[in-house]
Amino acid sequence: MDQTLNDKAHTAKLDDFLCFAIYSAHHALNRVYKPLLDAIGLTYTQYIAMVTLWEQDDQTVGSLGEKLFLESSTLTPVLKRLEALGFIVRTRDRTDERQVRVQLTVAGRALQEQAKTIPPCILEASGLEMDELARLKTEIATLRSSLLR
Repeated sequence: MDQTLNDKAHTAKLDDFLCFAIYSAHHALNRVYKPLLDAIGLTYTQYIAMVTLWEQDDQTVGSLGEKLFLESSTLTPVLKRLEALGFIVRTRDRTDERQVRVQLTVAGRALQEQAKTIPPCILEASGLEMDELARLKTEIATLRSSLLR
């Protein structure tokens, strides 16, 4: 390794780390989301699962996991809780019993109306304009894709 790079690696400050900027931004976002999600009775992971189902109802657990970047072992308890809350139903696929399908209930569809206030609140809390937030989201998604290769 180049000695200059090696020296910088040993003298880097916490604020120099991209991972810490993302980590601390994640925590700040969670603080903004928490009261909004508490008002509709969901955790963040439950919320993103519902958003994915509002985009496309009747998906397999595997499809949801891929979209949410969650393993089945993490997603299944989330879905069980959403089912207990009456927002979804899980059923075995009729053509392939290995697959579990997830569908919104009437209550789950109705919850979408309550959740519509959340994105504007996040935009306002960010202090960014919509185009700035969209650019930032694209850059972060590009970084994620690069890291997953």
